[in-house]
Amino acid sequence: MQNTLLVGLSKQMVLERQMDVVANNIANIGTTGYKADRSLFQEYLASGAHEDNFMSGDRRVSFVQDRATFHDFSQGPSEETKNPLDVAIDGTGFLVVQTPTGERYTRDGNLHINNQGQLVNASGYPVLGNSGPIVFQQTDKSISIATDGNVTVLEGTGRVDSVRGKLRMVSFAQAQRLLKEGSNLYSAEGIPPTQDTKSQLRQGFIEKSNVNSVTEMSRMIEITRTYTQIASLLQQESDLHKSAIDKLADVPA
Repeated sequence: MQNTLLVGLSKQMVLERQMDVVANNIANIGTTGYKADRSLFQEYLASGAHEDNFMSGDRRVSFVQDRATFHDFSQGPSEETKNPLDVAIDGTGFLVVQTPTGERYTRDGNLHINNQGQLVNASGYPVLGNSGPIVFQQTDKSISIATDGNVTVLEGTGRVDSVRGKLRMVSFAQAQRLLKEGSNLYSAEGIPPTQDTKSQLRQGFIEKSNVNSVTEMSRMIEITRTYTQIASLLQQESDLHKSAIDKLADVPA
């Protein structure tokens, strides 16, 4: 009877964690370049009793264990914005941005130009090129971003292209070790980035979140129902336990 309560409790703890993951995915349906998180579970077998006074071998009890949360890096759908500063990444690459705590990585290609003429991301952090931040001049016009990240402009009244830099794109051999830090940024503690020459940029597009709203809402409903069913089962087991104790305590005089 105690095993039933413990197994049910382990499942409820996992469902609570899964609900947090699903809720976070739903909250970021509209976040540009967001990658969904997924939960990973496994069966945990508790060791059976092994004293010599058991007539037969004790069975191992199966619990549910919340093993990990992993990133779903599948490509999200592209949306055309016709904004020359927007870029969508086709491939596994990341853009590099400079933050007060060091370099961070993002799939969010919704870019802007700040008051200093620097190319920045949605949070205002400079987007790095191969030679540092990309800076525009006030006379620049007709910004063009090639598929390889090369940024050119028409300078002044001339019709000659001027190069302002090349967007730095990197990838990771162990991308699952990247840590989400908020503001659609990833940190790479102990994971060296490598230059990505296979991914391509699409100017005038953004990559939308890869969260499927219908799937995530269905998961949320399923989790809620399962949690409620387990709570009902645990209440029944608790009532049965209490009834058994009351009857055993009622010893005839």
